[in-house]
Amino acid sequence: MRQIPRVMIAAASSGSGKTMITCGILQALKNREHKVVSFKCGPDYIDPMFHAKVIGTRARNLDTFFTEEEITRYLLVENAKDADISVMEGVMGYYDGVGGTTTQASAYELASMTQTPVILIVNCKGMSVSMVAQIKGFLEYREESGIQGVILNQISPMLYQRMKNLIEEELHIQVLGYVPVVSDCVLESRHLGLILPEEIPQLQEKIQGLASILEQTLNLDGIVRLANSAPQLEKVDLKEMDSAFAYRTQETVRIALASDEAFCFFYEDNLNLLRQMGAELVPFSPIHDKELPKGVQGILLYGGYPELYGKELSSNHAMLESIYRRMTEGMPCMAECGGFMYLHEKMEDMKNHHYKMTGIIPGEVYRTPKLKRFGYVTLTLGEEVFGQEIGNLPAHEFHYFDSTNCGNDYLAKKPMSSRSWGCMHARENLFAGFPHFHYYGNPKLPAAFLNACMNYKKTRQKG
Repeated sequence: MRQIPRVMIAAASSGSGKTMITCGILQALKNREHKVVSFKCGPDYIDPMFHAKVIGTRARNLDTFFTEEEITRYLLVENAKDADISVMEGVMGYYDGVGGTTTQASAYELASMTQTPVILIVNCKGMSVSMVAQIKGFLEYREESGIQGVILNQISPMLYQRMKNLIEEELHIQVLGYVPVVSDCVLESRHLGLILPEEIPQLQEKIQGLASILEQTLNLDGIVRLANSAPQLEKVDLKEMDSAFAYRTQETVRIALASDEAFCFFYEDNLNLLRQMGAELVPFSPIHDKELPKGVQGILLYGGYPELYGKELSSNHAMLESIYRRMTEGMPCMAECGGFMYLHEKMEDMKNHHYKMTGIIPGEVYRTPKLKRFGYVTLTLGEEVFGQEIGNLPAHEFHYFDSTNCGNDYLAKKPMSSRSWGCMHARENLFAGFPHFHYYGNPKLPAAFLNACMNYKKTRQKG
């Protein structure tokens, strides 16, 4: 059993201030010299970037659509084992889950699976006594709501104390402070969500300023006590869950990992699992470098914002040629979303300019006027991946671009819906498409990729 002090910051809806307040709490706890680790509920790449790059905490994702209860707990315990406190940031509204009519993959489900105490953020703008009714509804919607504290956001100091007394007297739940209107720490958005941390001027100073305010207006000692009250969690042996977790390459394989301004969407747990399975990840930049790293046996192209760097990517003829040459020679590659876009013959950017890309996948990527496909899917009825049967794959899509050649080797099915569509290119040395994957959802995927890389290495050694 492991004692993992932990707390979740949730809210009634998106836009209630979760990310801003979570960042402020993380910074305030770090300023108090707590060793903090943060988690984001759901398929989100950018919020963890804020936690990791701005505040300097270890940041991970926990997603109960991708991982069942035991594996979800494993990831929590493994990533939080040396921390003083873990802070989870919820997703959307607390009870909002798959299909819009369930609590599956909601913040509530994650809190329940991990037995994590929850603090509910209530956006009080335009409310007084009505906020009591709102909180009461969230407490009573499920018999075991997990909500053990409340933070009042966008409320004046004059009204706060009266509302705190009223809430605690009528609902018998602790109010752990308030957040006044903070106009100079608003996180802007773009087409895939929040803009990146490095794009916000003086962001670290803003977060430090917010932390200083929260030090005065929140009961941080109470938050820490609540986290320490969380029950112990049992450590899970993954090999008993799925034998694929035990896969190891016969020797180390070097994998080229695209990592720069255009390709920056990573699940850190994916990278860690690849390393555990025998990979040495070698970062490279499709924008700035002229060729793939020397001595690599595979390529990973994850998502990001290639549509913002179409000209730069296309102008790097040497890198385009390097990737094309290696892949036509048989080097294995996995690519998702932005990486998949980069493998096409042409790609349209955000300004409607069309640029030449690597040319591995015949066809063109084009911009669409609205979000094309969004949310969780399960990939079924698939071809072999790198020569292996790997079964169904839980995945996630989120993109404003589409392709004239999305592939048709898998069928993506929406949960709680009859909607489905073809996707993915599954060749002997390629697995590429718009869907994003969490490898702990099906470890046979990274194992198949690394096995292909190992075979490629052996072939090259013989040659």
